[in-house]
Amino acid sequence: MALQASLILFGVFFLLLALGVPISVGIGVSSFVTALSVVPFDVAVFTAAQKMVQGINSFALLAVIFFILSGSIMNNGGIAIRLINLAKLLGGRLPGSLAHTNVVGNMLFGSISGSAVASAAAIGRVMGPLQAKEGYDRSYSAAVNIASAPAGLLIPPSGVLILYSLVSGGTSISALFMAGYLPGILMGLAIMIVAYFIAKKQSYPVAERPTFQQGLKVVLDAIPSLLLIVIVIGGIVAGIFTATEGAAVAVLYSIILAAVYREIKLKDIPDILRETVVMTGIVLFLVGASSIMSWVMAFTGIPTAISDLLLQASENPIIILLIMNIILLIIGTFMDLTPAVLIFTPIFLPIAMQLGMDPVHFGIVLVFNLCIGIMTPPVGSALFIGCSVADVSIESVLKPLTRMFIALIIALLFVTYIPWISLALPELFGLL
Repeated sequence: MALQASLILFGVFFLLLALGVPISVGIGVSSFVTALSVVPFDVAVFTAAQKMVQGINSFALLAVIFFILSGSIMNNGGIAIRLINLAKLLGGRLPGSLAHTNVVGNMLFGSISGSAVASAAAIGRVMGPLQAKEGYDRSYSAAVNIASAPAGLLIPPSGVLILYSLVSGGTSISALFMAGYLPGILMGLAIMIVAYFIAKKQSYPVAERPTFQQGLKVVLDAIPSLLLIVIVIGGIVAGIFTATEGAAVAVLYSIILAAVYREIKLKDIPDILRETVVMTGIVLFLVGASSIMSWVMAFTGIPTAISDLLLQASENPIIILLIMNIILLIIGTFMDLTPAVLIFTPIFLPIAMQLGMDPVHFGIVLVFNLCIGIMTPPVGSALFIGCSVADVSIESVLKPLTRMFIALIIALLFVTYIPWISLALPELFGLL
């Protein structure tokens, strides 16, 4: 039954994707068609509706919604330029300083906004003209922006990690948040290493050393924005409030910050709320549709069958993890991060746990893989936004982007095979 069901499920799903059907609709339709092959029509309809409602009837999902709203406020609240100024300071005296500024800016802004696309757009719009003025190749500048945009998705607060917690059966959100710091920083460092050697080769300029007063002003301007991370993550880890309550605090703090910066006017509020409602609807529909798919896969034994197949292919955990990484990298090239997390967590998490892998560690590896997919063709959202903002073709970006892609793969292997990178901070704070 598992083989027949998997052929129907994935066959219909990928056919619908090829026809251009939205992913959430494709998930729901393929799951329902598969359900019809194993249960009567009335049972399939009733169970599908029930699973969709159960899937979105989660208090923890409010955290995702609040973080989306907080990110929308931050994106329009004058945060980007202050974080870019701080990133310039942190970029220091490295060759090609503006490229390093771009990377650090994406890490900071991405972690606050929770969106790689928003980060690539906001940071790219500011950094692109600055780098062009300094003589940087536009395709190289775009590649740096695109490759570093997903780093913020691993650095908390991260809505993707909250979704993983839900679909994995309640993995600690606090532990996942702390686990994301070092891999996220490693992702940024991998891009910076490549940027360093390219800058040396191309003789890109080094930024002027700021005075102490200038540096102090930049830090003081950025502190209110950075306090969001300190307050939210600190409160969650310390047990002062839950992830959902922390997300609500993030919204309140974002509103206060936007009022202080005076970057948002009353006429902007309807657009911010509309953007939040649209994004929330997309996420909730994805979660609901994926709940049907999760039920169908569990009912037909698809995860167990895939697990048996992988374990039969090799008994070596190193090989099995390598195969899983390759599959996830391929999946990430044509599927967005959120649906991929919802679909493939139930498939691969049991295998990882059979290998003795901690669910927190696996969650970081899963998200790291799919973050790389955001920057790769044919459907990489950060790739298209980054090229659009920089006004360059995808073809011209691919060469410099390939070098960064290789660096990210090496970083991924470090994260996969050295659990300490993901688990050190959660263990330090007593979350595991």
